[in-house]
Amino acid sequence: MAAAETAMASSSLSLETDTTPVLENSGTAAATAAISPATAAAATAEAAAAAGSEGGDAKSAMANKLLSLNGVFAVHKPKGPTSAELLNRLKEKLLAEAGMPLPKCNKRKKQTFKIGHGGTLDSAAKGVLVVGVGRGTKMLTNMLSGTKRYIAIGELGKATDTLDSTGKITEEKPYDKITQEDIEGILQKFTGNIMQVPPLYSALKKDGQRLSTLMKRGEAVEAKPARPVTVYSISLQKFQPPFFTLDVECGGGFYIRSLVSDIGKELSSCANVLELTRTQQGPFTLEDHALPEEKWTIDDIAQALELCSALLPAEPGLKKPKPEESKEPALSCECISLNEVKGDDAIQTC
Repeated sequence: MAAAETAMASSSLSLETDTTPVLENSGTAAATAAISPATAAAATAEAAAAAGSEGGDAKSAMANKLLSLNGVFAVHKPKGPTSAELLNRLKEKLLAEAGMPLPKCNKRKKQTFKIGHGGTLDSAAKGVLVVGVGRGTKMLTNMLSGTKRYIAIGELGKATDTLDSTGKITEEKPYDKITQEDIEGILQKFTGNIMQVPPLYSALKKDGQRLSTLMKRGEAVEAKPARPVTVYSISLQKFQPPFFTLDVECGGGFYIRSLVSDIGKELSSCANVLELTRTQQGPFTLEDHALPEEKWTIDDIAQALELCSALLPAEPGLKKPKPEESKEPALSCECISLNEVKGDDAIQTC
């Protein structure tokens, strides 16, 4: 930069000299001190190189900061994208900010950046999605078995193949005689340690493929057997027929869609989920901890990790890095692939 400034200062002096009038009768050639094109080009190139060097240093610093992130935080998932799609969007934004290329390979030869989520949300659902970065991805398994809280709006009188409003209507039944007291009176049956049949449209797998994928292909799929789940509390927040709003706190592996469908059957009618919001997962709440997309930046996430670390139990892996990880992180991000762990609440890592 100093060289560039000197060059530009020299250019300024030359231009001032060039504006000195030349006497017509001097008999001397108009010998001005104008800067030559070659010298001007060199000065411009030097200045551009210096500016580029500064920009490169900034990108390098951001890349190092990204690769040093470790921990767990939460983002706000909107309706529409799947949890995996949202994770990829987050990953792409962070890599772009750090000036790191998005890898195209599928096999991980050198893992310099790791990111994942714990606890799949349906594409039609919104709310808290817990994300782990770096060594924080090892903590995601704990998030699957932890408590979750949802606000669900159910619709009486209609059943669908997906058990929510995105599916095809398979059955319609009257609901006009159902009262608020009727709903409140049966909720106790769905509280505590109960058995629940998961939906056919789910992340559960058959022969390595999701049941929902098989269903969309039109293949015959048998319902999975009922399995034990835990519901800590259910309360009816609002009833405006045919719609009812539930506040549910449950453990891992629980399906709100199945709950709403079962409530409809228990009332001698049918029901599906119209809207679903996850308001809490573990210690992370939608109101206090979930980052909206405009805050998906390296600095905002670093700050969120620091704040959220106090919410989680001490993790040895996050306090004492391995010897090879204590070195300055490489600026390459050779291969980031998306893997899925078997199960309904899949851990997505990439």
